[in-house]
Amino acid sequence: MKVILKENIEKLGFKDEIVDVKNGFARNFLIPKNKAVIATENAIKVLNEKLRQQESKLNEEIENANKTVEELSKLTIVIKSKLQEDGKKLFGSISSKQLVDEIGKQGIEIDRKFVKLSSIKEIGSYTAEIRLHRKVNCSIEFTVVSDKN
Repeated sequence: MKVILKENIEKLGFKDEIVDVKNGFARNFLIPKNKAVIATENAIKVLNEKLRQQESKLNEEIENANKTVEELSKLTIVIKSKLQEDGKKLFGSISSKQLVDEIGKQGIEIDRKFVKLSSIKEIGSYTAEIRLHRKVNCSIEFTVVSDKN
């Protein structure tokens, strides 16, 4: 079922975006909680007109997101974490919150809801996917090291 989101929803999409979801998720959660509407022909026409009117604002948001991508590409991110006794595995795992906090220390604010991170349980180099805007995605590389340096 195609729905139009009324707000940003983690791991699903951004406001005013048309997404395809399962019928039960739309009928039992999104629509009753007023987080989405069914994407009928009329609703899509209204959405397109609204987006056309907001196009200059959208272009500015995309421009800002692209600037953030440039700033992120210049960063060298190192996350320090405790190790288990074997010396390679982490004590726990690295979360998107830790990555966002480390990026925040370098002056760039990112919403952690839009950071996709695989399970990280060992030291090494990794890549995270960051969705800054509906049309702007980027990958950022970071390193996980021991905090006993």
